[in-house]
Amino acid sequence: MVIGEVGAGKTSFINSVNSVFQKRITNEALVNKTTDISTTFTKWLKTYYIRNAQSFLPFVLTDTMGLESEDLHGVHTEDIVKAMEGHIKERYKFNQTCTIVPQDVGYRSDPSPQDKTYCLVYIMAADKISMMTDNVLKKIKYIKNKANELEIPQVIIMTRPDEACPLVQKDLRKIYTSKKIKEKLKECSELTGISMSYALPLKNYHDKIDTQNDIDVLILRAITQILHLANDALRMKFNENTNSE
Repeated sequence: MVIGEVGAGKTSFINSVNSVFQKRITNEALVNKTTDISTTFTKWLKTYYIRNAQSFLPFVLTDTMGLESEDLHGVHTEDIVKAMEGHIKERYKFNQTCTIVPQDVGYRSDPSPQDKTYCLVYIMAADKISMMTDNVLKKIKYIKNKANELEIPQVIIMTRPDEACPLVQKDLRKIYTSKKIKEKLKECSELTGISMSYALPLKNYHDKIDTQNDIDVLILRAITQILHLANDALRMKFNENTNSE
């Protein structure tokens, strides 16, 4: 499941992962160009099936409504928690004024294993980290604590590294030697409480017309890490269920 502040690049990340495997720029998940006064573009809980050529890969990415500073704007933290637990159905339209309840049409009372989340991915924009409000950070920490209780592994994907570091803007291959990027990753880790080992920088395909090897490598590295963590979490849940029987 992919979450993040408005404009951080959540939906672009999903498109970018699909673009790598399709070997062309894709835009299956609609993206809106945000400004400083923009509100979230994604309104629904939407699952994307990633394809390699014509075959679907054995994982899905779920997009969510963006986190916003105001309490009555953006997705509610409790809705994210319910979605992680598998209680929110596909294409449920998030309500900014109230959280989902069992009586709602989009509520799933008895989620199956495939309805649940096995890795939570935070998208954070490198050039906007220092501008994140206390309210957004409070929401992120609340979600993080709930994910910990559910034993869901968590990863930070730091987007827009080229906007935060001139060196990386000139040469993306400098991303792991840039002191500025290392500082930004450390900042992400400190703000969220997630280890730097699980903070990964990459560039989305939001401004390209063709795929590029240097961008692909970073995206593939990130998705590989995510899948390893999700697979470990799924295996642990399966073992628990087997042992309890």
